[in-house]
Amino acid sequence: MAITAGMVKELRERTGAGMLDCKNVLNEVDGDMTRAMEVLREKGLAKAAKKSGRIAAEGLVKVIISPDKKSAAAVEINSETDFVAKNEVFIKFVSEVANMVLNNDVKDVEELKNLPFESDASKTVSEALTEKIAVIGENLTIRRLAKLKTQGIIAGYTHGGGKIVSIVELDTDSDKAEEVGKNVAMQIAAANPQVISVSDVSEETKEKEREILMVQAKNEHPEKPDNVIEKMINGRLNKQLYKELCLLEQDYVKDPALTVGKYVKQELGSDKVIKSFIRFETGEGIEKKEENFAEEVAKQLQG
Repeated sequence: MAITAGMVKELRERTGAGMLDCKNVLNEVDGDMTRAMEVLREKGLAKAAKKSGRIAAEGLVKVIISPDKKSAAAVEINSETDFVAKNEVFIKFVSEVANMVLNNDVKDVEELKNLPFESDASKTVSEALTEKIAVIGENLTIRRLAKLKTQGIIAGYTHGGGKIVSIVELDTDSDKAEEVGKNVAMQIAAANPQVISVSDVSEETKEKEREILMVQAKNEHPEKPDNVIEKMINGRLNKQLYKELCLLEQDYVKDPALTVGKYVKQELGSDKVIKSFIRFETGEGIEKKEENFAEEVAKQLQG
């Protein structure tokens, strides 16, 4: 397939590799973006595997935790521009929708849209959304929602006024639980773990990473025997994969001398108290149309 400049740019942003390397690898794998990222890593050309998020859309994510800390809801609503994300009408609407998610038994966005709107029961949420689109002058989308309920305690963290939110469930009644929970939620927002512990990493993920590291290690050290390569791979799995994916294995952001697991165990007596977490980042996985800033301002003024 034809390799476009946009594909090269995306691969470079996702891996940190050079433009020419990205172009060559895309040609090599016939435009397969996932395989191209793997090949760059195998060749040692990808500078940061974590740079895999796509260009973000605008909007806000909002988390609301009940007064008793036993339930929480998170919702993401997208807008076309950051101007709207800072609009008070939009911010209020996002908060109202998040509150509805907390107070109603809804499983997905479609169920939510059919509910009577909190501040005006004569409209459904869907109709209220359409009204806000007309008032604000941009397309708005209720993208996703999530809920947590617990017998323990839920804590949360909001970053950047609603660009990233995280909530974490702890199965404990310790007096320190809320403080520890907030710190762990901050960790989740900052480091973006995918699972809680090593045991939660799928065998498929482990095997795929092992294959990539095997090729990478053999390319770097062709003179080393297989048994030495195997030890290198095991070390890299622990250092790279698990520290990246697993919350408890990550260096604790407020004290890198500790892992998150050691911090939680130190404060609460066990790292098993962390039962689940949710992290929403505005626009993750949505490709945003690139626009000239001056043109965007002009468009807002015209609107």
